[in-house]
Amino acid sequence: MKIPSRLVIEEVSQNIDEERFTEQSRPEASYRFIDPQTGKIWGFVVVDNTHRGPGLGGIRMAPDLSLQEVARLAYVMTFKNSAANLPLGGAKAGIVADPVYFNEHPALKSELFFLLAESFFKIENYIPAPDMGTDELDIQIIYDVFSKKLGTVEHRRGGAGRPSDKGGVPIDDWGLTAHGLLSAAISLEKTLDDFKLSHCTAVVQGYGNVGAPIARKIIEAGGKVTGASDINTALWNSNGLDVDRLDFARGKPGGLENYDGPIEKKWGPKRLDWLLEAPCCLLIPAARPDAINAKNAERLQCKAILQGANAPSNKMTEYYLQNRRKIISLSDFIVNSGGVIGCAVELECTANSEYRRKIEVQGQRTYLENRIFKTVGDNTEIILNTLLNNSKKDSIFREEAEAMASKRLESHETEIWI
Repeated sequence: MKIPSRLVIEEVSQNIDEERFTEQSRPEASYRFIDPQTGKIWGFVVVDNTHRGPGLGGIRMAPDLSLQEVARLAYVMTFKNSAANLPLGGAKAGIVADPVYFNEHPALKSELFFLLAESFFKIENYIPAPDMGTDELDIQIIYDVFSKKLGTVEHRRGGAGRPSDKGGVPIDDWGLTAHGLLSAAISLEKTLDDFKLSHCTAVVQGYGNVGAPIARKIIEAGGKVTGASDINTALWNSNGLDVDRLDFARGKPGGLENYDGPIEKKWGPKRLDWLLEAPCCLLIPAARPDAINAKNAERLQCKAILQGANAPSNKMTEYYLQNRRKIISLSDFIVNSGGVIGCAVELECTANSEYRRKIEVQGQRTYLENRIFKTVGDNTEIILNTLLNNSKKDSIFREEAEAMASKRLESHETEIWI
């Protein structure tokens, strides 16, 4: 694959729905990156809302990404950062490319990110972070380009989620997103009489940076992980999968295809979604959007859904699940916010030496784990209790979560929790 010699950034018109009778909230700005020689679109950035601060959101790499998917994820980031009371707005970026190819060709990937950094710099209200298909080294390239242009390494613009030896917070190594998911599960245990973590069976769709650590945390809490999948393979065993063997397989070429523990069912790439239908207490989608939808909602056999991925479902599906199937789905922007809290603390530590010293006294990891656990747990309990006491009997978790996040977003007195 040939990397373009340069990329041109173009703002995309927001008027495509002007003729419709109904109007949804539009993002503040949308951009696309184009190779001027070939006209090929290499990616998108959507800045959804900057009321609370510059838009923070990860850079996702996938060959089938669309502007609409990036916009939807940016919208979720607005709610996620607002609900967590962070001094940040919502945004998202997407690169239209195959992450497997670029991970196999790291020099080409670095070349591409140098080009992207030049374009990102022109969008002053966007802060990048890692997401599916990108990592901390990619963000460091962007940060270094920004630092050179700004003439300082102490700034909030160049990205969060950088390598720890460069001042970044090791979000994945510390399992910060999974730590928040565990807190949400504990809050669920306090509310649902028939849900106990110590007797929980869990299915994890997407055994990666979020799925792997939450699987281990569930086992440490006394539960069992009966199902797990990656992009190659889906596995199920009613007596539980061995998390050590899963982790070992994950680190080898082919991923979970290499798992050598006992299994009762195994599916290849064309049947990965069948795992979502397995009987379990807790279903954890931690991969691509729209994993849970109208096509499989009737087949689910779980008690609750813990959304480890961004936008793994939608409001209509969740309404059906909660009000017809009695399956509650805990919204992504509430329960998987551990990563963005880590990013927010990293940005503040990078640019604010006084704040950095305060955090270092407690220990950065200890501070973050406590902050994430309390933020996610408190928010989850607030919403669950609101649902229990709501006179509107068919209200769902997402509706109450959006109402809470919107109230914090629109407040004239911005409350900050980091």
